[in-house]
Amino acid sequence: MLNYLHALPRPVKRAIHLAVDLFLIPFSLLVAFQLRLTALVPYNYINSILELSGILIVVGAPLSVYLRIPSIQLKAYEQSAVLRTCLWVVTLMVVSMLASFVFAIPTPRTVPLIFGLSLFLMSVGTRILGAYVLSKVENFTQDSTPVAIYGAGAAGIQLISALRNSCEVRCVVLVDDNPSLQGVIIAGLRVEPPGNLKKHVASGCIERVLLAIPSLPDPKKREIILRLSDLNCEVQSLPSYVEIIKSGSLANSLEEITPDDLLGREKVQLDIAGTSSAYHGKRVLITGAGGSIGSELCRQVLAFGVNSLVLFDQSEFALYSIERELKPQAEALGVTLNAYLGSVADYLRMRQIIEREQIETVLHAAAYKHVPLVESNEVEGLRNNVLGTYFTAKASVEFGVERFILISTDKAVRPTSFMGATKRMAELTIQDMDSHAEKTVFTMVRFGNVLGSSGSVVPLFKSQIGNGGPLTVTHPDITRYFMTIPEASRLVLLAGSFAEGGEVFVLDMGEPVKIYDLACRMITLSGRALKSEDNQDGDIEIQFTGLRPGEKLYEELLIDATSLPTMHPKIMRVSEGKLTSAEMAQILDDVQSAVEALDARAARKIISRWVCPV
Repeated sequence: MLNYLHALPRPVKRAIHLAVDLFLIPFSLLVAFQLRLTALVPYNYINSILELSGILIVVGAPLSVYLRIPSIQLKAYEQSAVLRTCLWVVTLMVVSMLASFVFAIPTPRTVPLIFGLSLFLMSVGTRILGAYVLSKVENFTQDSTPVAIYGAGAAGIQLISALRNSCEVRCVVLVDDNPSLQGVIIAGLRVEPPGNLKKHVASGCIERVLLAIPSLPDPKKREIILRLSDLNCEVQSLPSYVEIIKSGSLANSLEEITPDDLLGREKVQLDIAGTSSAYHGKRVLITGAGGSIGSELCRQVLAFGVNSLVLFDQSEFALYSIERELKPQAEALGVTLNAYLGSVADYLRMRQIIEREQIETVLHAAAYKHVPLVESNEVEGLRNNVLGTYFTAKASVEFGVERFILISTDKAVRPTSFMGATKRMAELTIQDMDSHAEKTVFTMVRFGNVLGSSGSVVPLFKSQIGNGGPLTVTHPDITRYFMTIPEASRLVLLAGSFAEGGEVFVLDMGEPVKIYDLACRMITLSGRALKSEDNQDGDIEIQFTGLRPGEKLYEELLIDATSLPTMHPKIMRVSEGKLTSAEMAQILDDVQSAVEALDARAARKIISRWVCPV
């Protein structure tokens, strides 16, 4: 029956609303006469009731349509709708008075007043009752998710209102930290203390918590999220009002709590006055533009008002995606945007692009970074990460590029994996290039794992949670430094803005995060329970698979070097030891020979001799 009513065409629903209101006119008149005369059936005034009903229906029907009262949905019947109904009733009340006088219809003087009050109460009451019954039937017949809203402020109240139009979610609990609000009835719900959430989750009363305090500072928000993560239910957060406006819908703005909320530190603000001037009006090339870091670099650089932005990537789809995303913004800003397919290991291709586009700044983000894959594809790791860096840097020097920024990784510090070793060799290559470059300033940026980047642990955990588990962690004690994609990208751009040449920039990333703890948090924040020896009824378990070849338990950011301060308190400048130009020339010759011969054994020999035993 409910599905049938929902499926009715809108004109039919409007006709039903109008018919109910028109039926209430004679019924309200009858009630008015009954109350005035204290008679169950006012026989002496039957003709008066019929005559007045006919006149009021003739006037009331078009007036109701004009005021669009039948068009108001039951779920959306609120203050403005009540005011329209009131205007309609008052008009009919006045018409009933005038009709009684003009047409000499016998009517007690107080009947129009009683009629108006009765009609208003009945018209409003039937709609409220209809909306209430409809919501109860929907909750009973549909598998809607019961949720609690954390925050009884303006955002929380608006969210409750928005969710009342949702068939998938129903709000049953409202909580707030403010003691003065606890016990108050807001939007039909009694405000409870947050401590009650645990019992509601345990009883099955709620399955999700919606954090509706968009103006909350990050440290306080992180503290609340950490508390909520112990509830074993899904947690979502309402973003800032700016993001809500962009999304176009309050209910649709809800976001999953992401692990970057659990970094254990505040996000580092890497904005420094004058940074944009280092890129404003420049012709910038970004290699690996379709990757996680590369694409974010493209977005941020474009906002700096560059003269032209050149996107370079060997993945056709990734390049197409970022070009399509940036093209409207580039056109609006008057920035020339060009996209090129190719490999950084193709020297002629790099020369062609840098010369043709007259590049002034190169952000080198192209690299193979997946440790196990590079471990079993040594030659391609050398080709892309070492030769690709060398060829791009060599072409940059040849055509007078002003700045070259290499994006490196903490795995290049005392590497134990082949991938980390190739990145360390790339760093050595850039240090050598800087030592004899006349115009080009070379620098490197080194950071840890990037949350949400392709191939990182966070998307893997999300996928595994979606598949019902288990989550795979290589070792119970393994830790990693983490930063967000915007932080990593801004660090790269800052390094390029105040680089002097040959140094490494690293970010103070706080304490490393234990991967096992991160996995536990992601499980609980997704609404599942961790399955363990102590909780065999849990939903998802964590399996330890053992360290992969070349994988470290702990990562480092510095190679036995003294860090120096920079213009930003969270960014350190490091000058590290390097090889001689003769040694680097020998290394690059050996690398080219190994790559051309597809000789994996030779590749490992080179790495073992010059970087580390892998």
